[in-house]
Amino acid sequence: MSQVRVLGELAVLDDVGPARRGRAYPAAGATSALLLPAAVLLGGLVLWPVLRTMHASVTTDGRWVGAAHFRTALAAPGTGAVVGRTVLWALLVPAVVTALGYLLAAASRRSQEGGLVRLILLVPVALPLVVTGVTFRLMYDPDPSRGLATLVATRLAGRPVEDAPQLLGPGMVTVALMSAFVWAWVGLAVLVFRSALDAVPPSLADAVRAYGGTRRHVLWDAQWRPLLLRTTAVVFALVAVGTSRTFDLILVMTPGSVRDEASVLALRIWQTSGGTTTGDGAALGVVWLVAVIGGIMVAALFVRQAWPPPRVEAAPEPAPVAPPRRVFRLLAAGAAIAWLVPLVVLVATSAHGQVDAAARGWWSAPPNGESYRDLITGTELWRTLGFTLLLATAVTATVLVVALLAAYPLAWLTGPAAQATGLLLLAASVVPIQVIAGPVNEVLGLVLSSGTAQGLALVHIALGVPFAVLVLRNAFADLPVEQVRDARLGGRRWWHTLRRLARHNLSAVVAVSVLEFVQVWNDLVVGRLFSASGSSPLGPFLAEQTRSFVSNSGALAASSVLASVLPVVLVVLSRRHLVAGLVSGGVR
Repeated sequence: MSQVRVLGELAVLDDVGPARRGRAYPAAGATSALLLPAAVLLGGLVLWPVLRTMHASVTTDGRWVGAAHFRTALAAPGTGAVVGRTVLWALLVPAVVTALGYLLAAASRRSQEGGLVRLILLVPVALPLVVTGVTFRLMYDPDPSRGLATLVATRLAGRPVEDAPQLLGPGMVTVALMSAFVWAWVGLAVLVFRSALDAVPPSLADAVRAYGGTRRHVLWDAQWRPLLLRTTAVVFALVAVGTSRTFDLILVMTPGSVRDEASVLALRIWQTSGGTTTGDGAALGVVWLVAVIGGIMVAALFVRQAWPPPRVEAAPEPAPVAPPRRVFRLLAAGAAIAWLVPLVVLVATSAHGQVDAAARGWWSAPPNGESYRDLITGTELWRTLGFTLLLATAVTATVLVVALLAAYPLAWLTGPAAQATGLLLLAASVVPIQVIAGPVNEVLGLVLSSGTAQGLALVHIALGVPFAVLVLRNAFADLPVEQVRDARLGGRRWWHTLRRLARHNLSAVVAVSVLEFVQVWNDLVVGRLFSASGSSPLGPFLAEQTRSFVSNSGALAASSVLASVLPVVLVVLSRRHLVAGLVSGGVR
């Protein structure tokens, strides 16, 4: 420990211990105060509801019944198919997204058109899943005169119009849903893989070739083993968690007659218990909760690394890398065109009036803008957009403040304590809200009143805090020693130090803010479970319009386009910060 004079005042530099420990930690009393808001939110609206759900799964009116509810829930008609379908979603879809993400990241790398390709692939990431469901339901409309994909499939199969393939029928509905999910998530995988590929030193490939390595050896020894295996595990785990939240897609995209053939645990739990706590619903919730948390824990252990990570010295400027071969560039261009088609369908349908959109396909009549005129002159959509904007802004600001306060003292933990904290935060961030909806409503009934805007915002805040704390905590711990020392020397109080640390971690702060805002803006399930009729956010508003899908398709498409503008702009403008923030705050 050394003492120096800074601006005439005595400063103490703690230079002992591990590389990043003891550089900017607050005092013990301040630490407790900093952690209190996050602890109250997570304890009251995540931990206690989870314990309450587990208790309800083995009791009836306070009386122990053991595994009775589990046996009843799992023996119900169709439950086996629902569980199997959920497992299929959790394994097949992440594998497809991960493989496509890597191929397209490699194919669009270091080429003139690569930036445009990645930009096109990124747009669906920002769309609400409700809008994605609306878009693909328009494409897969069973009538070939309205559904573009159905028309193409009919002609390719050489069938008459009366015998058109039913892409949303019982046999194909799950495949159709998976295609929509893959379309929505591949862009994020491309960005993450692109960041990983850019971080691989070209000299590794040169060294492998110098020792007689083939293309296969270069791929394995110079890319996959150094970095891409861990990146693949992270992308797979991220998408697998996302597939557990397919509630929005299934509810919006599937006709009511085939919803049971597409059902997964997310939908079955909602159908069984809704926003209440029942024994059978709680049992299904516990099964789902164990599967989700268990899977993410395995992935986290697979990609774990030393805490804090070893500092990497700045590498010399990499040598130029040759662009991908023509066949891969054509693959990237073809993918960009394919990813544009659903967007074109949505925008083109939105340009038609109610009658035209319901009677024929968008390609059969000139656009007239009638749907936009009706929406712009009305008040309902604007009122909903205004409420959602206020909700998302308030929630994002609160989550950011609470997460910064909690991340500040947690960033200086080391060893097992740091890794255990990370795993707990990760587990809390993936708890499905359908599992704990009943107990959360009970808590809201005690502290507020159920079905209020304040209660809805409180639930969003509690669900957003764990991931935000995890990202910011890891980003703080990744800071070089010099920046941490500068932050402590420049701040006379802990809040001055925290502000300087946040400034050094601008990418992580932006990533947390944008992701939280977009998450609240795009939400359906939380709004459906906890909002009141007079304060309904955007997701439930759009979902309600799908009840008369065909007759309302023009206005629904126009509403979806207007609802998507803000999140798309935010994600596109902040895409570099998003990737940098998530990489710096990765799982450890």
